[in-house]
Amino acid sequence: MQIAITAASGQLGAAIISQLITNIGRDNLIGIARTPQKAEHLGIELRKGDYNNRHEFENALKGVENLLIVSSMDEPQKRIQQHRNIIEAAKINGVKKIVYTSIVGDKEKNAFSPIVKSNRQTEEDIQNSGMNWVIGRNGLYIEPDLEYIDKYIASDGIFNSAGDGLCAYTSRSELAFAYAEMLTDNKHNGKIYNLVGGAISQTQLAEYINQVYHTKLAYKIASVEDYIKDRQNELGDFLGTIIGGIYEGIKNGSFNVKSDFEQAAGRPHKSVLEMVAGFKKTQI
Repeated sequence: MQIAITAASGQLGAAIISQLITNIGRDNLIGIARTPQKAEHLGIELRKGDYNNRHEFENALKGVENLLIVSSMDEPQKRIQQHRNIIEAAKINGVKKIVYTSIVGDKEKNAFSPIVKSNRQTEEDIQNSGMNWVIGRNGLYIEPDLEYIDKYIASDGIFNSAGDGLCAYTSRSELAFAYAEMLTDNKHNGKIYNLVGGAISQTQLAEYINQVYHTKLAYKIASVEDYIKDRQNELGDFLGTIIGGIYEGIKNGSFNVKSDFEQAAGRPHKSVLEMVAGFKKTQI
């Protein structure tokens, strides 16, 4: 069975491929990337595929039976057609099963909602494709929060607009474990899974970071408007608005969802403390 993974040069795509190599070996794995050379370290067959180029995907998906589509990182209005390019190329090539990395969240209530809404449209497109399908709705990665730890230390705390809202975090390695199972076991066909761990507050996140890193961080709340402005000043209007919208979503409960991780992965999700400790080990 030929299995293909898109965005193979990205962090999530590469993590899923690495997990599949552990589970089933390198044979019959195909990585698809806009720049295949960036994924050569994975040691598998690589094919060129740009999400904007359906013709490239028509070639890249030849002989593929199961396909994992890593959601595009582009602007919402572009993502739906990019995903449709891949879905149509999959149909032409007789792909039997699509697994899609979607996201949890609310379609309407915050500045992150346009991203969620575009993902829901792709979910619908896949469900109507005539192929077998499995959809994972990813929780927020914990890694970006931990990558900010030096800035947290410099400012003596975690600063955002989430307030007392709870967020069910996950990690790329946890997602990779689940997606490898979802790709290779047909019992998951036709299922939508929330791929998240237990929900925690930002105050709890600070406490877990303090335990692992021996820091003394506190959580500092900002208004939604002030935090969006802060993120826009650092990251630009588009990305700053998206990041600000994520924390607005946490405040409003959009990322406090029931976990289906154990059904998808066959084991419980790691705790936040375990994920923070695991991240620290990768940085040593």
